[in-house]
Amino acid sequence: MTSSPITSRLLGIGWCILVPFAVVAVYLGLGTFAVLLIGEPIVATAVLDMLVVVLVGSVRIQRPQRLAHAPAPQPRPEVPRIGWTVLGCTVLAFLAGQSLALWIYVTVGSAGFDASNQTRHAAGALATLLLTLVAAPAGEEALFRGLIYPLLRRRVSILASMLVTAVVFGLLHGSAVQFASTLPLAVLLALVYERTRVLWPCVLLHLGFNLAAALVPAQALGALSNPVSAVFLCLAFAGCALGLYRRVAGGTAPGAVQGLGGESAMQ
Repeated sequence: MTSSPITSRLLGIGWCILVPFAVVAVYLGLGTFAVLLIGEPIVATAVLDMLVVVLVGSVRIQRPQRLAHAPAPQPRPEVPRIGWTVLGCTVLAFLAGQSLALWIYVTVGSAGFDASNQTRHAAGALATLLLTLVAAPAGEEALFRGLIYPLLRRRVSILASMLVTAVVFGLLHGSAVQFASTLPLAVLLALVYERTRVLWPCVLLHLGFNLAAALVPAQALGALSNPVSAVFLCLAFAGCALGLYRRVAGGTAPGAVQGLGGESAMQ
């Protein structure tokens, strides 16, 4: 017996609330325990992220069907290459996020962002680099694109899964400034994962984003800290992401889940 459209929609909304809430609650609970055990928040977060990699990776390797969802990507020859589109979207995601975040920070400030910077400074350069360039890209991709997104996609559409995952990803960063800077990236990474069904491209793009944020001085982006630049860059990214979404949504077909070139998707 099939459920009515209204019932299906309500179940989908409930799923979009339940999955992120449950996963993030467990993640924050483990994070609190790690901080109490280790004492240093940055080191504890790095350890937690690597634990997430191990746990989610084990599920994806040993029980891939639990995170599989249809439709599957079509074989490579049937889908236009999107590599350069992804790279262009990544640059726009960085600029749009940084511009919006700088505008917010210059306009209203952010106690949460300042506190985060102080914590990183107190932890030292080595621990901060370990978190930013290793643990965070791997752990956050395992958590969001490797676990939350596939679970959502088992019940709801690409668009709903992408938006929910992106919003929760931004909120978990703890401040309006960091939310604004990471939201475009989260949208892009969801689309990349939907197309490839593997995590390593998402990890590499995430690492590149973090590396650019660490290396590009705020002074170099100062000219972007205004509403005109922020709106223009956000619209440019939205257009690029929309084009990528159409190509991703059109590049799937019913059938067993597989990765590019017919390889296993659960890597």
